[in-house]
Amino acid sequence: MNQLRTYVVFAALGFRRYSAYRLATAAGAFTNSVFGLLRAPITMAVIGAAGGELAGYGALEGATYAWLTQAVLTPVNVWTWNELALRIRSGDIAVDLARPVDLQMTYLAGDLGRAAFQVLPRGLPPLLVGALVTGLALPTTVLPYVLGLIALALGVCVSFACRWLVNLAAFWLVELRGVLTLHMVAVGALSGLTVPVHWFPDWLARIAAASPFPSMVQAPVDLLAGRVQGIEALGVIGVQVAWFLGVLLLGRVVLARGVRRLVVQGG
Repeated sequence: MNQLRTYVVFAALGFRRYSAYRLATAAGAFTNSVFGLLRAPITMAVIGAAGGELAGYGALEGATYAWLTQAVLTPVNVWTWNELALRIRSGDIAVDLARPVDLQMTYLAGDLGRAAFQVLPRGLPPLLVGALVTGLALPTTVLPYVLGLIALALGVCVSFACRWLVNLAAFWLVELRGVLTLHMVAVGALSGLTVPVHWFPDWLARIAAASPFPSMVQAPVDLLAGRVQGIEALGVIGVQVAWFLGVLLLGRVVLARGVRRLVVQGG
């Protein structure tokens, strides 16, 4: 119970940390909305060029997809994150490891607090703009939104687990910018952020399905839009849970190996 209280405190600190930058939050919401204004018409034009329907997306559904991805990308955090890597390189990780709390879980709690703050101020403005400009094809019942929010929380967790794993490469690599950039490109290409995974050719769809990336963006967008329902929706959430636990466990194993290497080198 004490450990749980500790993680709640770290989540609250993550929330407060990002809520302090109100001007940056407003600027980010504006930027997300502007990109939505660019992406929604392009997506609609692609669907129109395909005959008005593409893999189950009509023009309005395509616009909704574009606006929803703009709404979830910041809470999920598809961008480069190197906070842990910098602490490994500076040696400050030794201080973190000396604390009587689980390092990975405290970082996860802080990231969930960050995402909880960013859901409304970064996610709601693009949806409001989308509703006014193109309209939105959203469910009229409550259940898709409940499942969508669960999927969004799991998308944040999967994203964190992947970013954590990439940052641990700093135990072995002096320069990490290339790895971080490669990870960001892979997320952008395979998560459904750029175009729906449902539009991928078969060979690329198989690659995406073998990665955790669709669980970050495509899964919550599908559930929030009501594209996936019933047993299929539970299956999507189950895949997210599996990827989260698998990558998180791998991150714990790699951290343990990295710590042993740190100790051997006298860190």
